[in-house]
This record gives sequence, C-alpha cells and structure tokens, in this order.
Amino acid sequence: MSWRKVKLGEVCTIEKGAIGIQKAIPGEYPLVVTGEDRKSHNEYQFDCAAVIIPLVSGTGHGHASIKRIHFQTGKFALGNILCAVVPKDETELNAEYLYRFLDLNKENELVARMKGMANVTLPIKELAQVEIPIPSLEQQKEFVNNYKLLEAQSNTLSTELTHQLTLVKKLRQQLLQDAVQGKLVPQDASDEPASALLQKIKAEKAKLIAEKKIKKEKELPAIKPEEIPFEIPQNWVWCRLGEVCTIEKGLIGIQKAIDGKFPLVVTGEKRSSHNEYHFEGNAVIIPLVSSTGHGHASLKRIHYQEGKFALGNILACVMTFIPEKINMFFLFNYLDCYKELFFIEKMKGAANISLKISSIKETPIPLIPIIIQNKYAELMQYCHELEASIKASQVQNEQLLQQVLKEALQQQPIEG
Repeated sequence: MSWRKVKLGEVCTIEKGAIGIQKAIPGEYPLVVTGEDRKSHNEYQFDCAAVIIPLVSGTGHGHASIKRIHFQTGKFALGNILCAVVPKDETELNAEYLYRFLDLNKENELVARMKGMANVTLPIKELAQVEIPIPSLEQQKEFVNNYKLLEAQSNTLSTELTHQLTLVKKLRQQLLQDAVQGKLVPQDASDEPASALLQKIKAEKAKLIAEKKIKKEKELPAIKPEEIPFEIPQNWVWCRLGEVCTIEKGLIGIQKAIDGKFPLVVTGEKRSSHNEYHFEGNAVIIPLVSSTGHGHASLKRIHYQEGKFALGNILACVMTFIPEKINMFFLFNYLDCYKELFFIEKMKGAANISLKISSIKETPIPLIPIIIQNKYAELMQYCHELEASIKASQVQNEQLLQQVLKEALQQQPIEG
C-alpha cells in the first residue's frame, strides 16, 4: 500500500500559544516553552497529544535555527512564541509519528521556511505548507515503536561514550597531578635547581626590558603559603605567572572584526577571523569577563592558541618570553585545571563581573623542569586525540540513528 503525502494544514490544526512566558503563574499544568525543561501555569490551553514548534529562531541576530521541537500530551499550557500542531483525526495521523517525522526533518522542513532579517520567525501559513508522508496507522505506530527501540540502543551507546570521556578527563587530571608533584618521570639529582633557573629567568627578563622588547612592570608580591594549592618537590619553586610570561589584553572589538585569514580568538569555543594578527606564538587565552554575567562569576573555558592570531578585547593573551623553559601547552592545562581557584574566585563586580590582568599576573605556578612539561604535553596530545575519537563516535552514533530512521520513512512509494 502506497503512502499518501499531504500538507500539514490539511490534516492538522495549528494554534499559537497564549501564555506570555514571563507572566505565567506557577500551577499544576505543564507550560511548554522553547527550552528543554517544562515550566508550569495555573491554567491549561490544550488537552490532547500535540507537536510543539517554536515560531522564533533559537539564535536570533538574523540567523534561522530551531534547537528543538517538543511532543506533549494531556492538559498543558503553551508559550506565545510557540504553536501546537494537533492531528484532526487520530485514526488517520498519530501525533507521536508526526513529532518524530518533523524532528528528523526540522532543518529542511521547518528551519528552511523561516523568514525575516533581524527577527527570524516561522509563519504559521508556511508551517501549514509542510508536506508529510502518511502511511497506515499501523505502520505509523510500528515506526514509533522502532524509533523508541533504536533510540534506547543509541542512548546506551551514548552513555558508554560519555563515560569514556569522563575517564579521559580523570586521566588528564591525574597526569597533571603527577607532573606537578614530580611523579611523571624519575627525578634527576643533577637537574639545575629551580631557584637558580628562576634567577636566570629574571635576568633574561631584565635584559629584554633594557632592550625595550617587553615593558617594565611593578614587582609582584612574594607568594604566601596559603596561596599554594599543593606540595611540590623540594628542589622546585613557586613563582608568579607574571614573572615568566607577559599578559596583554586583546585589541579587537569582536563586533568590528573584519573577516580575514587569521584566527580571531573570542570567548566561544569556535574561532572567528580577522584580516590582521597582533600576536604570534603559543599562548593561553583567558576571558576577562564572566561567561554568564548577571552578577555571577564564571568562565566556561580558557583557550590554547598557536601561530599568528588576533584576540578580542575582552580576553587576555598569556605568552612566555622564555619558550625554551616554559611549555605553553603544559601551562594551559595547569591553568585550565585550576581556573576556579585562580580566576573565577578573583572575579569582581556587581552586575558586570570581570577579571583584572593584575590578578592573572599574580597566579602562582610551579617552576618545573622543561623535560617534565614536554612529557606531560606529549601525553596530553594523546588524551586530546583519544577524546576527539570518542566525540567523533558520538556524532556518528547520532547520525546513524537519524539515517536509519530517515530510510525507514522512505521505504514506501508515495501516491501521486
């Protein structure tokens, strides 16, 4: 038996939500919003099984996107920037089947129909034009059951892959702890004492200042015992980050960047680009503003960057003037592991929470032999490759589920 293909508006009612989400009154009924979790309201608008579709872009700023659609049953309220798509005849069209179809095809069938320049929306009249294949009710229910089975298997694999990522994270932390406590490689009694190395570094810094290659700065205070996060071998020493690195603020207003060939490091995980570069080398990049704002101190991430790059003006670039003694990838992992202690706890402000460059300069770091730093960096590269492989498996798992289900929807000819 061939499947029919019909427009959504022919077989469903499409009704916009009635609740201003900020004005909702907490109550006994679920309130469906754009986010993954439900809120609540004291009244319900629908009592049925429905597909819930956002009518506004999930990202805004002229970009069309829908992060998720929902399936909801029973009595519920609905936010006024979403709509409920309800089958007119449940003996003809199963609501959960419709949800699965639209969720699998939301990029081509929903996002592609969004309109607008700054405020991107999905018009209900456009949504009504979406064509859907309708197999028999028995086949729809079979598809839903198969979907649930495949989804359960996919979730099991996803849980295992997430567990593997957790193990890699723990391995990273253990390797760092071993490195900074002198357990990563055997200690060599003939190694130059770190105190002597620190004096050489200070002499090199004074020379660079005299040559006007770096700026002279205020002398940093001595490290107090309460600032030291862990013990290190006796022949190693603690020093301030500003004693072995320069810390400079970025120069680019991110919104004013001009697309070009050089990476532009911003607060987000992905790089933008710029037509000029202002830094060259291996660097740790630290945001100077809270990731969440609203009076809450947080840093979602710090970055490691190599080569020629530009930097947003709400971030700071940490680079060493003695690369033969400081491995910046080691330093990145050390600072990333302890960013809560070193950076987040030092962020100040009421509404606009920020981190001062002077606070970054005062960060205590262990001055350890370069051979250990290099060995750690080598092991971290292995961890990075392992992590990337696991993440690729996660993507493949999700893509395989989507592909199998899409093929199931295409297995029968369409009338026409």
